[in-house]
Amino acid sequence: MEHSSINQTTAIQEKVDRSANHQVSVFDQMAPHDHEQIVHCFDKATGLKAIVAIHSTALGPAMGGTRIWNYTSDAEALTDAIRLARGMTYKSAISGLNVGGGKAVLIGDPDQLKNEAYLRRFGQFIDGLNGKYVTAGDVNMTLRDLEYVRMETRHVTGLPEAIGGSGSSSLITAYGVYMGMKAAAKEAFGTDSLEGKKVAVQGVGAVGSKLVEYLVKEKAVVFASDVSESKLQRVSREFSAHVVSLDGIYDIPADIYAPCALGATLDDETIPRLTCQVIAGGANNQLADEQQHGVMLRERGVVYAPDFLVNAGGIMAVAAEYFGTYSKNYLFQKAERIYDVCQTVLQQAAQQQTEPHQIAMKMAEERIASIAQLR
Repeated sequence: MEHSSINQTTAIQEKVDRSANHQVSVFDQMAPHDHEQIVHCFDKATGLKAIVAIHSTALGPAMGGTRIWNYTSDAEALTDAIRLARGMTYKSAISGLNVGGGKAVLIGDPDQLKNEAYLRRFGQFIDGLNGKYVTAGDVNMTLRDLEYVRMETRHVTGLPEAIGGSGSSSLITAYGVYMGMKAAAKEAFGTDSLEGKKVAVQGVGAVGSKLVEYLVKEKAVVFASDVSESKLQRVSREFSAHVVSLDGIYDIPADIYAPCALGATLDDETIPRLTCQVIAGGANNQLADEQQHGVMLRERGVVYAPDFLVNAGGIMAVAAEYFGTYSKNYLFQKAERIYDVCQTVLQQAAQQQTEPHQIAMKMAEERIASIAQLR
């Protein structure tokens, strides 16, 4: 659950910007996708400003990571939390997990704010939700940070292995993305072999760098971009990845594009620049507009592996830890099944001449509805 996906401005935010006198209510933002609850947390003494978005608890407690980000506005933070929480619901549902979807965002500069008191105060807020939301790590939230949160609540997971947790989930997440990419390659190229394929990886952090490792082992040709020069130097040195600029990653004549950093990178401007036949990556909320840009990709003949399906390895790991069923070998077997589910989604999308994202969402919604009846 370590993926960065700070989203571009949404239609709701644009409405706010157009008129300072017109404020879109929180309820208006929750209504379109039936979010259950939004909690705002504030502590003047520590500087904590947090938003917890709970999308669904139909399958179980809402689960999703906490990220700390220096948002440009509170409205941007709310939009991010709302969108990410919904994505967690679909991710858990299509993965067969008994958890719902939630997300927490902490507003501000992590270098200035993070300390023991700040993190423990956040843990107290989480504990006040009485298990309706279970948190874990995400952007700028380390294993050590989670230990502080754990001092105040048991509703936190993704803890260090040394104290019985599942540790970093980046390896299992990258493996799931790799499996989804192979399934998409099978649909696009007729074979799931990635040998010789040119793969443009956007973002080589915890998940992206491990994905690069899997790709290189299969003799794919990797092009990489990242905001961090040190991360780029590492993948170049260790895996012979070709370094390209942040903006230039869209123009690489690649077979596969793997967004593993920011969300909403697939939009009106970038999609026409891509020459790939497959998109499969670890970032959340890759489509700036689910409907419009999903259609654009299909019309261009691009096979798109739905993000919340292929990057579900992290939630698999932390859910297993929370319920006391964690086993690394079993988790890799579970992540390997992403290949089969992705293949089913892509085949149904081709047969119905619709977008894979829509098929995957429908599958998740059908499971939620059926299990909700049992409860």
